[in-house]
Amino acid sequence: MPEGLRLDTPCLEDGAAIWRIARDSEVLDLNSSYSYLLWCRDFAATSAVARSAGGEPVGFVTGYIRPERPRTLVIWQIAVDREQRGRGLAAALLDGLVERTAREPGVDEVETTITADNAPSNRLFASFAERHGARVEREDLFAAEMFPDTGHETEVLHRIGPIVV
Repeated sequence: MPEGLRLDTPCLEDGAAIWRIARDSEVLDLNSSYSYLLWCRDFAATSAVARSAGGEPVGFVTGYIRPERPRTLVIWQIAVDREQRGRGLAAALLDGLVERTAREPGVDEVETTITADNAPSNRLFASFAERHGARVEREDLFAAEMFPDTGHETEVLHRIGPIVV
């Protein structure tokens, strides 16, 4: 974790800040503010926030355990405040969350979807796999034409594992 920051479990009060970080990223699909509040309540155990010295969230990663694959952590979104970018915070958030979920509930695989044009996320997850000595399998999961809104690219599933922490 970059100096001056700490990894924490999100709480309900973090929902608004997480929504703002997602909005200000300008690359994430922004969900409703209500959904970020629910995420902080219902999926806090499989999510993480990076906090500044003052306790304010400056980055987050949201995830959930896939019901059909209970040892698989699905990473939903990851974003870092503009002022904190370039410090390795996204990688630290991802590593910290996977380390925590590897202990309980025993995660040994990560899944996420990334569009082909999202170079930063593709690099983040490729370097994550490399750090953990894991293989990466990729396949198209949601074709562009499946999305009701126009202009959405195909989401490529990245299945990373087995993870050793």
